[in-house]
Amino acid sequence: MATMKDVAKLAGVSVGSVSNVFNGVKVKKSTYDKVISAVKELDYETNNLARSFKLNHTNTIAIIVPTIWHPFFSSIIFYIEEIAEKNGYRVFLCNSNGRADNELNYIKMLRKNKVDGIIAITYTDIDSYVEGSLPFVSIDRHFKDDISIVSSDNFEGGKLAAKKLSEKGAKTLLFVGSHNLRSNETTKRRLGFETYCIDNHIDYYIIDLLEPHNNFTKDLKVLMEEHPEIDGIFAINDYVGLDIIDTLKQLGKEILVDYQLIGFDGIKMSRERGYLLSTIVQPVEEIAHQAFEILIKQINNPEYSEQKILPIKFAEGGTTY
Repeated sequence: MATMKDVAKLAGVSVGSVSNVFNGVKVKKSTYDKVISAVKELDYETNNLARSFKLNHTNTIAIIVPTIWHPFFSSIIFYIEEIAEKNGYRVFLCNSNGRADNELNYIKMLRKNKVDGIIAITYTDIDSYVEGSLPFVSIDRHFKDDISIVSSDNFEGGKLAAKKLSEKGAKTLLFVGSHNLRSNETTKRRLGFETYCIDNHIDYYIIDLLEPHNNFTKDLKVLMEEHPEIDGIFAINDYVGLDIIDTLKQLGKEILVDYQLIGFDGIKMSRERGYLLSTIVQPVEEIAHQAFEILIKQINNPEYSEQKILPIKFAEGGTTY
């Protein structure tokens, strides 16, 4: 049975370097390639499967998402699977459809199947089941201080959206979004938007519906008819932004003619194409990588936890001047 020493010897690197690769710690690409080549030549993963079970490690993790249909969530899944595979981990994908009972059933199933840890995007009431269940990293939602989280800077994103709309000539702004009863990082987008408007004496309006009700059509039509001076809109995400454009066409309003719009997330149809909207871009790949790296640290040290907030940026996508 091959050992880490055998892998290190064949790769021509130290045992510590091999350990870093196995544990998801960043190393030089040349070192990583040598280790992976040695692992494959020695059939290290297969030979050590039984040993992994004995050590209570299965080299599998799980991802729980509300839906695979939203591009932000599917992008997170893609990048987590990519980095997990590079580090010798397999991934269970759990699509909860935004239901707490589905998420709880998944957590129970994952406990029985002995996965090493969970990365989750969840907005439901599972707080009591998260703590102490398995190594757990949350994306976009705080639980308790000892539960790890990775998120983009949603508050600064909201401020940046209002700032960009104002700089591009919009005089009266509107936020359109929805919120969950469970507090999460996305609610900070509205807070950042409002903070910038208040601090800079900008007139603004808010449409913020309680989920699962997220049909903005009626509220948006009424508000725009009452306040035709609104000429800058910030949508809580890009999907909502696309819906806004369709809704306002029914009122005879055209994007860039009557108003400008900024979304949030950074949706693309593919890597090669531009952004569908002018948008606040989340660093999706970095969020996924950070979540994976923190989870690996927790697997190796159950007492470890970390809260990481990552910077956002504005990208022009054709819905602002």
